[in-house]
Amino acid sequence: MHGFSSIPLQSTTRQSRRRLDTAAPQNILLFLIAFRALNALSVRTFFQPDEFFQSLEPAWQIAFGKGSGAWITWEWKHHLRSSIHPYIFAAIYYLSNLISESIWISPLNRANILVVAPKLTQAYFAAIGDFYTWKLAGKIYGSYSYEAWAALALAALSPWQWFCSTRTLSNCLETTLTIAALYLWPWEWPSESPSSQEAGVKNEVTRNRSIAHRNGPMPFSSLWLCLLLAALACILRPTNLLIWICLATFAIFKTPMSVHQAKTSLFLRPTTKELLTFICKAAVSGSVVLGISTLLDRSFYGSWTFPPFKFLYFNIAQSLAIFYGRNDWHYYLSQGYPLLLTTALPFSLVGLFQALFRNQKSYTSQQNSISRQLAFVCAFMPAVLSLISHKEVRFIYPLLPSLIILTSPPLVRYFLPAISSSSPSNFPRRLLLIFLVLVNVCISYYTTASHASGILKIMDYLRAQYESHYLTKSPTKLESRSALALSSLIPAVMTVGFLMPCHSTPWRSHLVFPGIQAWALSCEPPVNLNSVEKADYLDEADQFYADPLAFLQKNMKGGLRDFPRKPSYKLTNQPPTPSLSPITTNTTTCNHTWPDYLIFFSQLEPTLLTAMHSSSYSECYRTWNTAWHDDWRRKGDIVVWCLDLTIQRDWREHTRHQYEANWQQGIVKRERQLDKIIDGFRREATLGSSWLGSRRGTGVQEVVAGVLVLVAAFYLVPAAEGQKVAVDLVVAVVVEVEEEAD
Repeated sequence: MHGFSSIPLQSTTRQSRRRLDTAAPQNILLFLIAFRALNALSVRTFFQPDEFFQSLEPAWQIAFGKGSGAWITWEWKHHLRSSIHPYIFAAIYYLSNLISESIWISPLNRANILVVAPKLTQAYFAAIGDFYTWKLAGKIYGSYSYEAWAALALAALSPWQWFCSTRTLSNCLETTLTIAALYLWPWEWPSESPSSQEAGVKNEVTRNRSIAHRNGPMPFSSLWLCLLLAALACILRPTNLLIWICLATFAIFKTPMSVHQAKTSLFLRPTTKELLTFICKAAVSGSVVLGISTLLDRSFYGSWTFPPFKFLYFNIAQSLAIFYGRNDWHYYLSQGYPLLLTTALPFSLVGLFQALFRNQKSYTSQQNSISRQLAFVCAFMPAVLSLISHKEVRFIYPLLPSLIILTSPPLVRYFLPAISSSSPSNFPRRLLLIFLVLVNVCISYYTTASHASGILKIMDYLRAQYESHYLTKSPTKLESRSALALSSLIPAVMTVGFLMPCHSTPWRSHLVFPGIQAWALSCEPPVNLNSVEKADYLDEADQFYADPLAFLQKNMKGGLRDFPRKPSYKLTNQPPTPSLSPITTNTTTCNHTWPDYLIFFSQLEPTLLTAMHSSSYSECYRTWNTAWHDDWRRKGDIVVWCLDLTIQRDWREHTRHQYEANWQQGIVKRERQLDKIIDGFRREATLGSSWLGSRRGTGVQEVVAGVLVLVAAFYLVPAAEGQKVAVDLVVAVVVEVEEEAD
């Protein structure tokens, strides 16, 4: 006891606080990884085709070969994209497949692992982005400050982050790389003039330097990593260069942070040595990343190429970006920022305005400088991108962490008094905070679990159908590696056709099985066509929706007369298996074969019912997709037609049982409502209520009660049963009312 009592209490408290400060970032990172993993597994909706076709499809081809059935879009055929991003997921595919082959699992479980693995990988990247959002907020406002915690809460509760951050878009990885590089950026460089002490501002400079020392290493010690991450972000998305042009301009041509500095020469621009060091490190970092990218592109494309140049040539010189839509000049202001920020938008606008035009007196000059630079970047990048006709909100996604950091001070100033004080005057603000959080939760749930959810359900259904009807033998652990075992495992090819707008569903990343041979309507842009040809150009999907009947008659083998009668696995002469001939994706030709499964949106159903009434196709699955859609071609449920009579019969039985169950539930609900009405009449009769008439012997009560019950019975009970029930109820109520009256 003497030994313990001799330890100074202040020293113990300081050591505990130090251990807590060290453990907190690790705990927060682990929490964010688990949180985003849950987020990734909760996302069951479709957002953008690029989530699959610009990352997972080329990654699938890298991992499993050119005969694996991946859909390689025109951008990859014309060398417009860097292959760095797909190579990340190709490594994940390779490792996941290696692990699944080394253990005993069913083919469907192996397919599920390959579907989930990229999501969990991106969840890790998203967690890193949230973590560095919190770290940068701590660097600006102070570690563990209210503003830093508010930034973390905003990132975690952001509907856009929940909806988008765990998707395998290159913009999502770009966002993580950007915020990590921003945290490592040398905000303190160049240093202040030594004469600042002589001018009487020693305290502020000392405080700035202490903040820099407390929150991270001194300038240039982490500059290598910062520039490498920034260069990688620019290779992924060349538009990310706009962010670093802004920040480099601020660093090189730094302006005084106050009128006092300008008048007293307390501010120095970077020295020649500092400037040369910065330029050299930027050049070396960029060259390293560019060299790695070039080697990977050489391996992927099979020839030396420079995708950024091809990207600019096709999208600017040939204006192919316009083919995918035009937007108003104010798109990022009127739609981009509101979608990114949702309920935080008012506080974000206040934070942007204050950072750009006002110096906060409670902040140091360094804090004001960092906030101003971030705010300028958030204004500059959308302004430049607004000059391009084709706009998407994900193009400015890398700005969201910076916007969250700028949003946190106004948010704290507004809601902190309501949280820390129990005063009744703050009750409306507490209610508002709860309301905003609930709105965010509702938006997050709807966009990730409901809206456009049918797309992924269809892919799950196809994989399950393939395992049920096409896989007749499960491979052993050793057999799974041999071509002979694969041929015995897959006795027939399952064919699927998608009569939908192009890229409406994922492809091989979710079909997985090489035995699923699918085709879909394509939408190749007018590459290398003149302006006249571009004006008259219609892609395959546009041709189909312009005249579905004519398209099917012309472009389907057999037209609208020669339909198959049985699915491929019931045919005597089965098509070759994928082990003997590679499965390819038929998207470049308009000569499609009628498949085993035909999939389309329900708005097309009346047209197909008329055109294919003589075929053996019939509904075998239907799933709800969305309550609304801005594209009329994608409205309604998603419907699956198939040729298997057994599956059709099972689906009809399923829908009949489901209808009967819903009908019975409706009957029970209506009967409960009717019982409540009758109980109400009985109470009124017992109490001698005057609204039905108080005169006894006139029959007013009896007649009115009978009429009301009759109407209720007809309304609440189906017609056939309702008539009998209504008559019985009228007699019973009239008799009971007469007895009550006597």
